[in-house]
Amino acid sequence: MRLVRTIATYTLLALLALVSVSPFVWMFATSLHPREAPLPTPANLFAPPPTPEKPQSRWHFENYRDVLTFAELPVWRFAVNSFVTTAGVVALQLTLCSLAAYGFARLSFRGRDGLFLVFLATMMIPGPVLIVPLFVLVQKLGWLDTYAGLIVPYPYLSTAFGTFLLRQFFITIPRSLDEAGRLDGCGEWRLFWHIVLPSARPALATVAAFAFIWTWTDFYWPLLATSSTPMRTLEVGLSIFRDAYAGTRWPLQMTAAVIVLTPALAFFLAMQRYFVRTQITSGLK
Repeated sequence: MRLVRTIATYTLLALLALVSVSPFVWMFATSLHPREAPLPTPANLFAPPPTPEKPQSRWHFENYRDVLTFAELPVWRFAVNSFVTTAGVVALQLTLCSLAAYGFARLSFRGRDGLFLVFLATMMIPGPVLIVPLFVLVQKLGWLDTYAGLIVPYPYLSTAFGTFLLRQFFITIPRSLDEAGRLDGCGEWRLFWHIVLPSARPALATVAAFAFIWTWTDFYWPLLATSSTPMRTLEVGLSIFRDAYAGTRWPLQMTAAVIVLTPALAFFLAMQRYFVRTQITSGLK
């Protein structure tokens, strides 16, 4: 009976995994079809039709080269903008959230818990409500169409969640480590930098993963904060490519989608093991 239950469980998990992975497999396989080919069916998904240029070779990996070196749009520039913006947001998010979380978790001051509740209440404000005030602020500062305008507003939309997650983790770090550090002459900064942060690497990696994926895949704010083509991010730039040039060329559209998705998916898979560890340690289930 136990064996049957185990087989049934793993069979169900395998089916769920297959359903989850199939859209990505379909997208990648479609990206290797000839650029003028119609949307493939399950029958020919892994058998792209031959072309006069390639009567023998069926897989068209040159689609990726053509999209990345597209003459009408600087796709490589879009990629650089996305990496710079995402790296800046992740660094700023980790800095602000870790400092705030340390104050709420390890320091004692009057009104701390009430202030933390007010801080958490900001999570109930929908992000779109803040878009217009942030846009006006960025415009007044002269940051439109700059990296500062792309990077700085992001933490205002998600700092509360990152701070909450890190605070929950910081609380689990034994206070005896702080006491031992103070006996060795450590101040608050050294306790934060040399004791708390190294102990909270799983939580920091989790916050970094959330910030990376959210920033990398965001479309709305980069569209508002940039006006010139060279400052567009991949998400915005390749949507322009899809609408203006790819049209109904499904292989090129899927190629652009794979290019946008791959870094975020790779980062998530690299950080995936930290998610479970953080949830178990901080009690967030």
